[in-house]
Amino acid sequence: MSEWFEKRTLGQLPADAARRWGSREALVFKDSRWTWNEFLAEVDRAAKALMAIGVLPGEKVALWMNNKPEWLFQMYAVAKVGAVLVPLNTRYRTEDIDYVVKQSTTGTVISDDRSGPVDYLGMLRDVLPDTQGGDPIAHQLEGFPDLRRIVFVGQDKLPGTLSWEEALLRGEQISDDVLQARADAVDPDDLLMIAYTSGTTGSPKGVMHTHINIRNCMERAAIMGLTFTDTEINYLPMFHLYGLCEVAMLCIVSGAKQILMDTFDAAEALSIIEREKVTIAHGFDTHWKDLLDAQADQPRNVSSLRLGTLPSGTDATIPIAERVQDVFCPTLSGFGMTEIWAFISVSFPTETREQRIYSSGCPMNGIEYQVGDPETGEPLPPEVPGQLMVKGYTVMQGYYNKPTETAASFNDDGWFLTGDMAKLRDDGRFVFLGRYKDMLKVGGENVSPAEIEARLMALDGVGAVAIVGYPDPRLHEVAVAYIVRSGKGQLTEEDVLSELRGHIASFKIPRHVIFVDEFPMTPSGKVQKVKLRASALEKLGDPNQAAAS
Repeated sequence: MSEWFEKRTLGQLPADAARRWGSREALVFKDSRWTWNEFLAEVDRAAKALMAIGVLPGEKVALWMNNKPEWLFQMYAVAKVGAVLVPLNTRYRTEDIDYVVKQSTTGTVISDDRSGPVDYLGMLRDVLPDTQGGDPIAHQLEGFPDLRRIVFVGQDKLPGTLSWEEALLRGEQISDDVLQARADAVDPDDLLMIAYTSGTTGSPKGVMHTHINIRNCMERAAIMGLTFTDTEINYLPMFHLYGLCEVAMLCIVSGAKQILMDTFDAAEALSIIEREKVTIAHGFDTHWKDLLDAQADQPRNVSSLRLGTLPSGTDATIPIAERVQDVFCPTLSGFGMTEIWAFISVSFPTETREQRIYSSGCPMNGIEYQVGDPETGEPLPPEVPGQLMVKGYTVMQGYYNKPTETAASFNDDGWFLTGDMAKLRDDGRFVFLGRYKDMLKVGGENVSPAEIEARLMALDGVGAVAIVGYPDPRLHEVAVAYIVRSGKGQLTEEDVLSELRGHIASFKIPRHVIFVDEFPMTPSGKVQKVKLRASALEKLGDPNQAAAS
């Protein structure tokens, strides 16, 4: 008896797409174009190359590359031969790479040699023992007991390693029948991917997912009405689940054409939208803000856009989301995270503008939400903020080789504890309010940093803002504003505080304003507020210690 939902593997999807839309365009990258038939051929070439250099079923294969066609071909090839994809953040540097490659027990690293100013090859040279003289497909490197192969996409490589072109040549010895037999042996319930979290408060954790989330992508495509007549633009990094799921996977299950960009450039993206008649665009509020600014500087014809996604609902995102509706297209909000998949709640194109902008949508089929008391886990009534808890098929299998951390992320009833604050609206939709650890408790009152950040971002001269907590002997904590100036004049502390006085409650107003040149960031581009809190203590002193003395 078959499953009610036909399980499939990620490696099957290119062949499915070629069978359904073979001669239609699948991928555009700069001046190159591929049909779905050609896309499948490239995936199979890549899969044969992996087999020829010795990649085994279940082996971890790490991809450390900027967006490029090879990323997509290798992504599906890794899945087709039954290996496990480990997407590496392109902002990683030597310490990050050293940790993640070891912790994931990666057997093969496929890396750019260089991308713009970033010297990936040089960083790997600094991290790895000398590779010269070793077997290029069976290294035994001190300190890296699992790593056997290092492959470079580009002109250069380390001694004793392979270029991707050399791997492809070796793959020509693998027959179609041998590849098909390998692909047929892959179980949809096998481990597909280990995706690493940002690590804002500690070492990144490897989140394990199986092939089952293809179902989530198929449902997302149906909700958005995606078909082979659509064209999606992809400037989101492929190592991030947002770009991997919402563009790459949605395109291959719907037949939509993907226009791939190596990096995000708002002006170039708008030119592509106009030239290629793009119908679907995606992005966080930062992407859309840059697109809005670029459109204001040089308007393009973006009338082909019919829909976008913008994870919204917070105070910081709402003003930008409102403008996007008028300048570009309607957007759908939603919520996701590495541990529970990219979008597991969604708003619908048929919903009102208010619902699509001011909420994070409803849980998708097979997903349950609960807003619970952060201490007891008991369900809370509508409009009362609490911790968002999730159950469903998209929830991770666990953190790779971290059983203690895995156990701590679930409660006794099997709910995954997101660590995020949310509330249930009276209309059944949820609103994501921010990370619990970022919320401030000022004199017993909850203060959302996002609310203050959104108001200050509208102030001339503010390039970026981050609100963190600072201890206070009487109020428990107060807000401190860290600000990066935009260069439009010399913004002062009084300018900042004047913007807030009389507009928000006095307990929400920061007690201190600290100007900095840049924020400490995680490799995935998130502000490390834990470091800002430590910096505030260093710069301002610890008032609790002063009070005690």
